[in-house]
Amino acid sequence: MIRKAVIPAAGYGTRFLPATKSLPKEMLPVVDRPVIQYVVEEAVASGIQDILIIVSRGKRAIEEHFDRHPELEEVLEARGRLDELEAIRDISYLAHIHFDWQKTMDGLGDAILCARDHVGDEPFAVLLGDTLVESAIPLTRQLMDIHDRYGGSVLALEEVPRDRVSRYGVIQGQELGEGLYRIHDLVEKPDPDDAPSNLAIAGRYIVAPETFDILDRLPPGNNDEIQLTDAFQELARAGGVRGLRFQGRRYDLGNKLDWLKANVALGLAHAEIGPELQASLRELLAARTGR
Repeated sequence: MIRKAVIPAAGYGTRFLPATKSLPKEMLPVVDRPVIQYVVEEAVASGIQDILIIVSRGKRAIEEHFDRHPELEEVLEARGRLDELEAIRDISYLAHIHFDWQKTMDGLGDAILCARDHVGDEPFAVLLGDTLVESAIPLTRQLMDIHDRYGGSVLALEEVPRDRVSRYGVIQGQELGEGLYRIHDLVEKPDPDDAPSNLAIAGRYIVAPETFDILDRLPPGNNDEIQLTDAFQELARAGGVRGLRFQGRRYDLGNKLDWLKANVALGLAHAEIGPELQASLRELLAARTGR
């Protein structure tokens, strides 16, 4: 049973500079909420109430977002803006949210190691703090269900164009049916000509506790960092990793284009602004294309 989630949110966000010089990339808004709130809400919708967020220098805004703001609450209540009041109060009670610090930027594997004392000797979910996923059933819940059936580690997988595999960790594996794979090997950011598949790891994981011991002794890998993919590679070769090619849409909010796509997609689905946004987009496209 998965009881805890870890959300790494310590990276610099260099692809969004200068916007992320003082604003954590995880706090970039998608419509009316920061990215990381969507991630926390996915964990909660999956049945997880104990969440550890790994932060670093300059990320204090994340902690403040999930804390109470009594002065703002008083202003909203006095002005009768009760919907907004309820919305900001609810954020503070989404889950039991804790924070720990990654003191040096030594990779995703190192960020996961920061969670060892909090997680203890039990499997846990990992949700990348800059990745938003739209799916009918929360993706983390789907991975938890597979873990409940088979145990071990479970990775979310997404088909990507062959010319983009060098951006991801990519798997080699055997499909067992209905998008489920037994993973035999993983390669971090391979050359497209050498990639074993176009199935990329997609920012959601169920992590077996023995992963900590592997990470603890791993030498630095790609980019001279401790890579979580390298730990999964060792577990996969021992037969302990499965993957799910999920149905849904993933947005990597660490890059500008996906951030814009997410705002458009969720904006169109938003009851308040959706119809007007759709009309505005049509006008903009018509003006650009002359049609």
